[in-house]
Formats: sequence, C-alpha cells, structure tokens
Amino acid sequence: MTQTPSPFGEGSGMGLKTTYSMNKLKLLTLTFALFCFLRVSAEEYKASVFGIKSNGTTLNTTAIQQAIDYIHEKGGGTLVFYVGRYLTGNIQLKSNVTLRLEEGAILVGSTNIYDYNIHTPYSSLVFAWQAENIGITGKGVIDGQGRAVAYHLIDQVHKGIIADELKYDRPATRRPRAIYFRECKNVEISGIVIRNSADWVQVYDQCQNLRIDGITVESKAFWNNDGLDIVDCKDVKVTNSFIDASDDAICFKSHDAAKMCENVEVRNCVARSGASGIKFGTVTAGGYKNFKIINNKVYDTYRSAITIATPDGGVVENILVDSLYAYNTGNAIYLRIGARWNKGRTGTMNDVTIRNMYAEIAAGKADAGYEYEGPVEDLPRNISPASIVGLPGQDISRVLLSNIHLVYPGGSNPYYAYRGTKPADLDSIPEMPAAYPEFSQFKELPAWGFYVRHARNITFENVTLTAKEKEYRPAIVFDDVKGAVLQGVTYEEPGRGKKQLHVSQSSGVVQKK
Repeated sequence: MTQTPSPFGEGSGMGLKTTYSMNKLKLLTLTFALFCFLRVSAEEYKASVFGIKSNGTTLNTTAIQQAIDYIHEKGGGTLVFYVGRYLTGNIQLKSNVTLRLEEGAILVGSTNIYDYNIHTPYSSLVFAWQAENIGITGKGVIDGQGRAVAYHLIDQVHKGIIADELKYDRPATRRPRAIYFRECKNVEISGIVIRNSADWVQVYDQCQNLRIDGITVESKAFWNNDGLDIVDCKDVKVTNSFIDASDDAICFKSHDAAKMCENVEVRNCVARSGASGIKFGTVTAGGYKNFKIINNKVYDTYRSAITIATPDGGVVENILVDSLYAYNTGNAIYLRIGARWNKGRTGTMNDVTIRNMYAEIAAGKADAGYEYEGPVEDLPRNISPASIVGLPGQDISRVLLSNIHLVYPGGSNPYYAYRGTKPADLDSIPEMPAAYPEFSQFKELPAWGFYVRHARNITFENVTLTAKEKEYRPAIVFDDVKGAVLQGVTYEEPGRGKKQLHVSQSSGVVQKK
C-alpha cells in the first residue's frame, strides 16, 4: 500500500492526524455557521428558518405555530420577523416566547373566518392561555384586516353556515380580536402598531404583571373596535401609547365577580374614540381598585373623556385621575352606579379623585368623519353636563374634583328640549338602573355644567365652569346629595348673573369662597 507523503516530512506520522484535525475544524465551522443562521443571538430565531414566508400570500399559520412550539420546548426565546408581509390565521403564544416584529414586518390576519378559533370565546389572531414571560415587541405592525374578515363572517351568516342574530346588522360573536391573552403572567407589549381588528383590538383577561409601552392602535375597521381592554388584571402599566379606535379607546372591564382590576397605571397616553376615551366598564362584576390615570389626552371623542361606571354590582374604590386634557369630546366626566346584571350584589363607588383636568365639550358630533361614527341617540336633548349619578340608597361617595376647568358651548334651547329645576321636573328624571350606563341616557338634564344625584361627601375645589353662550339652565344641580363642599367654584356665562347652583332634597351643602 502506498502511503500518502506527509507534508511534515517522511515518517513523521503527522499527515493523517492533520487531515483529521482539518476535517474536524471544517465540521465545527459549519456547525457554528448553522447555529448562527438558526439563531440571531443566543435566544433569537429568524422566522425564515422555519419556512415562514414574507410574500403576503402564503398562509403561514402552521409554520409560525411550529416555530413558537419549538422555541417554547427549547426553553424560550424570541421569534424575529424581518421586512415583509406574513399572512397567518390564529396562532397561540406559549410561555417564554416573544414575537418581535422588526420595522417593516407586518403580521397580516387572514380574511378567511375559518382560519381563526371561532368556536371558542377567545377568537383572535394572536392568542395566549396561562402562559408566562411572553410578549410582542418591535416596530412592526399587526394588521387584522378586520373589515374583510367581518364581511366574510357576515357572508357565512347570510348563507346559513354560521348562526348569528346579526344584531344591528353586524355579527355579535366569532369576530376575531387582534390579541387575546387570558390568565397570563409577565406580559410585555411594546413598540408595535396594531391596525384594523374585526372586534376589540386587544384583550388582556385576568393577567398579572402586564406592561404596555409605546404602542400605536389604529382600528376603525368595524364596530366594537375597543382599542385596549384590561379585564380583571393586576399590576398593569400602560404608558406612552396612542390609541385611535371606533369604540372605547382605553377600557377597563370586570367580567368575574370573584376578580377585579387592581393596581393599574395609565400614563402619558393619547386617545381618540368613537365612544369614550378612558372608561371603567361597562361590565363590572368584580370591580376596580387602586388606579392611577395620569397625564393623558383625549380628543375627537364621541362620548365621555372619562367614564367610571359600576352597573353590575362591582366595587370601585381608590381611583385617581390626574392631568387629563380633553378636546372636542361629547362629555367630560360621567360617574355612575347602576343595577343591570348585578345578580343581587350592590355596586359601590368610593374615593374617586379627579384633579388638574381641562376639557372642551363639542357643540356638535365630536366623532364626525369617522368611518364608523357613534349613533345619534338619546334625543331630544341639549348638551349634557358632567354627571355623578348613583341610585336611591346607593350613593357615590367621597369624590374630590380639584383644579377642574370644563368649557361648554352653551346656548341650550328650552324650546327644543326642556328640563326645569322644580321638584316635579327633577323627580321626572328616570333612575334607569338597568340601562346601559351612558352620560346621555337621561336625555335632557337640568344643569349645563354638573348634575349630581344620589351622592355624599362631594368636594368641588377650584372648579371653573365656562359656557360660551347663554344657558337657560343653572350650572350645577344637586339632587339628593348628603354633604358637599364647594370652594373656589367659578361660573363663566354671558349675560346677567343668575343663580348657578340649585340644591334640592339635599343636606350639608356648603359654599366657600
């Protein structure tokens, strides 16, 4: 047998060893290169490695789910999407997995309703259940293509394939949200843009330690497009975000009587809405506790800048709203106790502070020009005042309004709609305990600035109420109020001075300079 000469000299025995070493080095180099290809870094994986296509036409549902499952099984990491359009149906995020959408990456929802988990109450594009340490981050976009999805669902209903009552000519169920996370812990949503959901844009239900920062929501594609729904969650921070929605922009809900939303902070956000800007409710089975709503702006909003309601037997306590600025909104403040679905429970509202607030109330329809405007309803009525309205025997208590300036258009017309301040006029205002809680529900109210009924221990401190045109109504009406202090309250209205505070069936109402 002829031996291959060694480059290290005849008889050295180094040739075979060197060849083996060089092959081993090549193998290690190829392995390392493959490892680098699979992972952007130690815990980051490129979406393309899993066969996920960015062409906008290939349905990637299975491939994306396989990638999430793989990363989850390997102990966690980040699935990274780069520039492109990634078409998908419903995917489920699992523990220790983050989706990162880089700038230019768009996660596009399928327009086929059967690509979603429509046979569950949690129909959504991105779903998570009892997962921990999860998130969606980056500068990319989630586009639900909601209008096309909803229209496809309606088509299936009309054909009799899917059963739905089509209330108000729209499907009540099965429309997918963009994001639905249920009973998850340690959740981060940051930087992303979410567009065009077929239903509520994002729902975080019974989650704990939720952080939402720097996101943008643009969702006016269909009805009921709540921008952000926080349901029975604990330890939540929502910061530096912009939300433009055709329904309530930032909404807190409580669906479970044994749960509640608590320890929540919303700071430095801007909201535009076809309904309410910032809203507690409507469903309030458990309640809300320990909230800070600080330095936020609301504009072009059809209903109230801030609504706090408990119509379903829930508890509301220790709520701080500080530095809220509202422009062109249908109403400023609405606090309400109701009895709609309370099932024998008694709703309560205590210790609410609203301070350092400025609001300009629209003379017309504040959401005019939206693709889906709020309905014209509860007419005839003139412009409604801010309101604090409990129920007989269920007073809203310990409310502080401090450093508030509300600007109204004024000019109410008593020949169009009239409500006087005589006892019979005030008694004719319906209680409406079972009605949907909305500032306009009572139709005409007897005040242009504030209407307070069934309340106790209410403080007005440095409050200015401005009417740009003359009003036939007084600025403030108290009806069944037990204990109120008005200090530094200023009324600005054209024309001769008139009595601006009317008190009826009340006690302990004190005015101070």
